Amino acid sequence: MGITERKEREREEMRQLILSAAQKLFLENGYEKVSIRNIADAIEYSPATIYLYYKDKNELLFALHQFGFAKMVQEFSPLFSITDPFERLVEMGRSYIRFAVENPELFDLMFIMTAPIDKLDKENWVEGDRSFGLLVQVVQDCMDAGVFQPRDTRVVAMMIWSAIHGYTALYLRKRLGMFDECDRQPIMDDAFNLLCETLRKGL
Repeated sequence: MGITERKEREREEMRQLILSAAQKLFLENGYEKVSIRNIADAIEYSPATIYLYYKDKNELLFALHQFGFAKMVQEFSPLFSITDPFERLVEMGRSYIRFAVENPELFDLMFIMTAPIDKLDKENWVEGDRSFGLLVQVVQDCMDAGVFQPRDTRVVAMMIWSAIHGYTALYLRKRLGMFDECDRQPIMDDAFNLLCETLRKGL
């Protein structure tokens, strides 16, 4: 490995170190209470080091959102090899739930935290738009195939996303205490299957 490649690898490792520390602190203490100095202390570097990579806290947050949505889109992409559009939609739902369960802290920062969303530059939020766009595309494919009646694809996509997101968030936030612990995952699975059956029969 040459000097240039080694330096770039070291820079990427530092970026990931900074992002990991920022994510942990944002989730533990809230976005507003975290400073660049807090993040620098967590990784045992000076604040000046962080400023070599990110100009401010907002840029750090934006980078975390970009990473999270890019990772989720990457997991959705192979599903587009499934020819049946409704089955593709079902697998996308399963992939969304799996992503949330396997990446709860990242999912929390992407979707649950309320404070930082107004800090994002919406015009440059390509990854977030793309992830919703993939769902809209699958819904349109279902309409084209006659699985769904023609409707506003954005409305249908929003309905499906909010349903799956809702009980996924309840599960991650431990708001299913009305069920015995051993029943929570089966109920989640059955709720998802019921949603899929309802969509197939009546939309």
